[in-house]
Amino acid sequence: MQYFVIGERELVLAFGLVGVQGDIAVNRTEALDSFMRHTGRGSIATGVPSVEARSKVLILTEEVADMLQDEVLEWQKKGDYPLIVEIPGLNGHLEGRKTMTDAIREAIGVHV
Repeated sequence: MQYFVIGERELVLAFGLVGVQGDIAVNRTEALDSFMRHTGRGSIATGVPSVEARSKVLILTEEVADMLQDEVLEWQKKGDYPLIVEIPGLNGHLEGRKTMTDAIREAIGVHV
């Protein structure tokens, strides 16, 4: 499966050590450009990537997902690849964000 990560420099470097490519994004413009390229919408510089060239799983840090909240929500509603997965950044979970376990508990009413 093809993975791609968008986040902080250190996190992208760490994923690179295990063979996962990524883009460093420190502001909304960089994050949006990378997100558009890897969801198949393209960018001015690179054009639209082919379906085969796109990642199947797009890993975003919570900080990046927060910057791109509207775009991520719109993409997730489509139910298309790449699947978007949010992970905590280097500083841990953002204040007020649910963990995956919390979301499961809320959805099914069972403690896992």
